[in-house]
Amino acid sequence: MRFRIAFTLLIMITLTGCGPMQTSASRVSLIDKARIDAALKDYTDKGAPPGVSALIYENGKEAYFGAFGMADREANRPMVRDTLAQIYSMTKPITGVALMMLYEEGKFSLDDPLAKHAPEFADLKVFNGLDENNEPILTATHRPVKIRDITRHTGGFTDRDNESRVGERYRELDPTHRENTLSEMAQKLGQIPLLYQPGTRWLYGPSVDIQAFLVERLSGMPFDQFLQARVFKPLGMHDTRYVVSSPEDRERLAAVYELNDDGTMRRADDETAFGFNTHDWPLKPGGFGLVSTLDDYMRFARMLLNEGELDGVRLLKPETVRLMAGDAMPEAVTDKSWLPVKGQVGFGINFAVRIAPPAGPDEPSGAVGEFFWDGKANTLFWVDPKNNIAAVLFTQYFPPGDLPLHKAFRDAVYYADDQAYAR
Repeated sequence: MRFRIAFTLLIMITLTGCGPMQTSASRVSLIDKARIDAALKDYTDKGAPPGVSALIYENGKEAYFGAFGMADREANRPMVRDTLAQIYSMTKPITGVALMMLYEEGKFSLDDPLAKHAPEFADLKVFNGLDENNEPILTATHRPVKIRDITRHTGGFTDRDNESRVGERYRELDPTHRENTLSEMAQKLGQIPLLYQPGTRWLYGPSVDIQAFLVERLSGMPFDQFLQARVFKPLGMHDTRYVVSSPEDRERLAAVYELNDDGTMRRADDETAFGFNTHDWPLKPGGFGLVSTLDDYMRFARMLLNEGELDGVRLLKPETVRLMAGDAMPEAVTDKSWLPVKGQVGFGINFAVRIAPPAGPDEPSGAVGEFFWDGKANTLFWVDPKNNIAAVLFTQYFPPGDLPLHKAFRDAVYYADDQAYAR
């Protein structure tokens, strides 16, 4: 009898989260506001970057908000909660969600050849060096580029930054020029050789812009209208868009800064800072271009943390979100360009995915199973299912890839002690 009572009590303790087998929702919070404040304020006090803000949800509740410094230093306009920021490549996860909504509708399979739905890419060739006359050698692909390839950057596509003849051809055709529609972009990209055979390397490029074109092609809706109707409006993301048109909203748009060699910041020219988003250009790319607010992007992140649902609105099935957040990198892909600088990560569908604990204290903190991405102006977000956390960091300066800022923020979230890297 005593054994039965003891066993019953053990079961009750386990189920209520009062014993050693607590769930993440019942554990003590990781978030220490003072610690995060200090980490972010340290940056803005030094003037680099001029402004930074962050928002964290934990266990379904707001656990942190902080804003420091200036959104526009020259106008003496502070960084605030509803500051509009250019999110650049943090557009990519949104595009991935849009594409996978059509996947759930049976519009395509991930292993479909890209050309099945986009004949513009039916005659792709692979650059294989130069001949004795210094002319490009083009060979056939070993297999078709699959839709799966453009979701994980293994399709062979590259962009203007590449210094080979492929990059030269890209700069000549300029497929992502602002005056191009997505259809015109696809037509031009289909004329540019691939830099490598599909499925053999990871290389960042225009793959997510091709995803946006596919959304437009498969849905029959302009891509920006699809996002508005199927993603932003249902989620209540009222401030996320390509074009900032009203004078009031332009006053909310953060300036963009550039890092000088001496560590100080200079304001970028207005064309760089505001040019794309203050004109209604034909191009509505999938890989960049959106502006958003902390709260808007957090609603997107929380939807992902909740496996596709937020406040009664479901965009994706749980299994689809898990598919997106799983490592899809083929074992044969050993050349991963600069992806390893982001830590012990693989790649899913438009996200980096942490597949192992940080290797040491020099690597930014994080949890196995988290998925994340950042933006050219050093914005960052991540979703951590293990600890039930979603985090968004906004700032606006170039060059991209400020790992010290991202590390300082992450370490402050996951405790800046000797064990931070192992969480």
